[in-house]
Amino acid sequence: MTERVLPRSYLYVPGNAAEKLARAAQLGADALIVDLEDAVPLAEKDAALEAVCRWLSAQPIAEGPEIWVRINSGSRRRQEVRALAGVAALRGLAVAKAESEVELAEIDAELSAAGDHETLLMPLLESAAAVLAAPALAASARVCQLQIGEVDLAGDVGLEPGSDEAELAPLRAMAVLASAAAGIQPPPAPVSVITKDPDAFLTSTRQARRQGFVGRCCIHPAQVALVHEVFAPTEAEVAEAESVIALLAKAEAEGSGVVLDAAGRMIDAAVLRRARKILALHAQAVG
Repeated sequence: MTERVLPRSYLYVPGNAAEKLARAAQLGADALIVDLEDAVPLAEKDAALEAVCRWLSAQPIAEGPEIWVRINSGSRRRQEVRALAGVAALRGLAVAKAESEVELAEIDAELSAAGDHETLLMPLLESAAAVLAAPALAASARVCQLQIGEVDLAGDVGLEPGSDEAELAPLRAMAVLASAAAGIQPPPAPVSVITKDPDAFLTSTRQARRQGFVGRCCIHPAQVALVHEVFAPTEAEVAEAESVIALLAKAEAEGSGVVLDAAGRMIDAAVLRRARKILALHAQAVG
């Protein structure tokens, strides 16, 4: 499996909207999530799955945005996993309404039985049970990130989020902490229904970055550039990250076990991870 560059933006695209799929790759998002779940009425799900498979087969491999498909829960899940197993252009499956590591193990087994050992999983936390199971979900095979489905989650828990989204902070923290504890990549921030107020959306996205999210899921193309703006590291952050990498390389060459930065602060593994994350985001911003 090739090393994954962390996307800044994940743009949701309805799987039953051929015209939106046709132009999705040109909208500037780092990743696409083609939706077979909420965006597709039950009567159209079979046709949407067939259309998405045809569309995926025509996509270039290792070019353009990373491509995910959000699959349904319940009885449709196995059918969709089998249809999408081994599709070369597909990076992974966003697993709607995941609540148990057993569910993820079943998906892993289905993919492996089809000879697919590359497809990644991104479980969506959309219920109280899912949040409480987040550590187990994050530690499951193939899982590279978690994602929060906040609309369903708030409804399940009985929250009424205000404009500052403070009520959602504890649930968001659970996803971030579970990801860090499992050693997987941090989750992207949840989707926002703010599509016509750029300032409000920027404020929300900056808050999500401070909370430990990297990147954001988007439901409208206009949100993509704003997300990229928030997650583009500053010149100072890039310079500091480059300094950390250089100091560690120098210490390793000299056989030193303790590394201090210019201010005398110790550089540990957590600092190194942050430096690498910043440089990866910077590479995307300038590339």
